Amino acid sequence: MAYRVVQWSTGNVGRWALRGIIDHPDLELAGVWVSSPAKNGRDAGELAGADRPLGIRATADADELIAAEPDCVVYTAMADNRLSEAIDDLCRLLRAGINVVASGPVFLSFPDGTVPLDLVEPIRSAAADGRASLWVNGIDPGWANDWLPLLLSGTCQRIDLVRCSEITDYSTYHNPLVLFDLMGFGTPLDETPMLLQPGVLSIAWGSVVRQLAAALEVPLDSVAEHHERFPAPEPFTVAGRTINTGTMAALRFTVSGMVADRPVLVLVLEHVTRLRPDLAPDWPQPAGTGCYRVEITGEPNYVLDLRLTGGDGDHNTAGVASTAMRLVNAVPAVVAAPPGLLTALDLPLTTGRGLVSIPARGVINP
Repeated sequence: MAYRVVQWSTGNVGRWALRGIIDHPDLELAGVWVSSPAKNGRDAGELAGADRPLGIRATADADELIAAEPDCVVYTAMADNRLSEAIDDLCRLLRAGINVVASGPVFLSFPDGTVPLDLVEPIRSAAADGRASLWVNGIDPGWANDWLPLLLSGTCQRIDLVRCSEITDYSTYHNPLVLFDLMGFGTPLDETPMLLQPGVLSIAWGSVVRQLAAALEVPLDSVAEHHERFPAPEPFTVAGRTINTGTMAALRFTVSGMVADRPVLVLVLEHVTRLRPDLAPDWPQPAGTGCYRVEITGEPNYVLDLRLTGGDGDHNTAGVASTAMRLVNAVPAVVAAPPGLLTALDLPLTTGRGLVSIPARGVINP
């Protein structure tokens, strides 16, 4: 039986998710929601970059899609700059009895201890009312720092440190809102962008540290955040914007678990983000042009560098695509799960079942 799925938004992640739904053998596209008038009424195949029309027209009418009673919605609309609207959307879908897999708000990947209960309670209440499930995930927060380190931890005799890092060049990440408005690239170092406002890093990535702590049974009291910025040595251009001399061109931050005001070095989330590979040369360097790194110190010791590349050769393309497909491939498991707000610890292993390209008989792959 195919699960009927609606794709909610067709931006950076949404386009990949839409194509993933179309190509997935266990899923049937039931509709597409768009916010742009220019996309309203266009064929889903065109929006996905498919080679054929699908006869399904995108719509800005949410009521129409909810009335279609899909089994699941893949929700990839931007949440970082419209938090209350995103939560309202999710509550509305859940209360209608529709399961949801979503790329944000990211703190919902593991909200316990990360955000106030009154921010999460409407979600849990809506899920209970509609007997539906919500799972928020992606790559980071997501599979690069939940299942990946936990898989390695299962082969350890002793664990002294788990450090999950994103180390990458963001110059080809096609989201100016995130790069410039939220992260603050190109802003003077005496200004504090939204991401670096006190407490924001802990809200956004504290869920990573607390989920690892729950899985590894580490009793955290709190999380602590730290950041440092690196200025542009001369002007250069990224995504059509000039990064002026002395403004932020690289960013490094950590979110660490704390017990009794002391860092628990067993759990650290780190980001090292540059707009050019030569910036901040003393900071950790990636494998390739961008990677996700898991380090476990103990017995045995591990360093796992995950290099990712899209079909166009770009690491940021791969990160966006894997965010989308983590959600799309989890649809059957989320639909089958008990109602509620789920975490990665609640779901079974999600594989690429049915996605392997099998050559015709007698044809040998190179």
